[in-house]
Amino acid sequence: MSDVDGPEIHRIVERVLQQVLGLSDQGHAPSAAAPQSDSSPNADPQRKQPRVVAVGADHGGFELKELLKPDLSAMGLEVIDVGTHSKEAVDYPDIAHEVANLVSLRKAWRGILIDGAGIGSCIVANKIPGVRAGLAYDYSSAVNGREHNDTNVLTLGAGLIGVNLARLIVKTWLSTEFGGGRHAGRVDKIIAMEKLYFK
Repeated sequence: MSDVDGPEIHRIVERVLQQVLGLSDQGHAPSAAAPQSDSSPNADPQRKQPRVVAVGADHGGFELKELLKPDLSAMGLEVIDVGTHSKEAVDYPDIAHEVANLVSLRKAWRGILIDGAGIGSCIVANKIPGVRAGLAYDYSSAVNGREHNDTNVLTLGAGLIGVNLARLIVKTWLSTEFGGGRHAGRVDKIIAMEKLYFK
């Protein structure tokens, strides 16, 4: 049996509805005056250029990458695909470096990397200054990575999750705002630690 009680389940359901449907706590659409975080794909209605998302995958993630690209375009995002472009074997560090570098240089707003397990690409991406990559494997880890850690690169394991779950993770990760507050100080510490070693 689950340790989660009824009221906690109710709060989780409300939170999911807010994330997916954009509803406020009262179940109504948010007012036009409500401020939006810059982390939302459509946060700035005055923005003339679509946000850029860099995507990349090794041979193990190629098929999932190809399935996710139309979803990203449908969200109004511009997609930069750094490869790979076939199922022929490639080395994930090369692909991960290209995506992470685009995010680091601010040529991409976010990055998405896909390999067999998502772990190797995450390790590589986190070597690049300014990148906070996180592996997500379900709804909760996608929310946590954005809300608590302000991740700007998402890694997925194509061999571990199905297409529908991957789509939910990507949509959730792209639409979840950084929580700020107590999390901001912790992310600031991550940035400060990074600066000790990247000079």
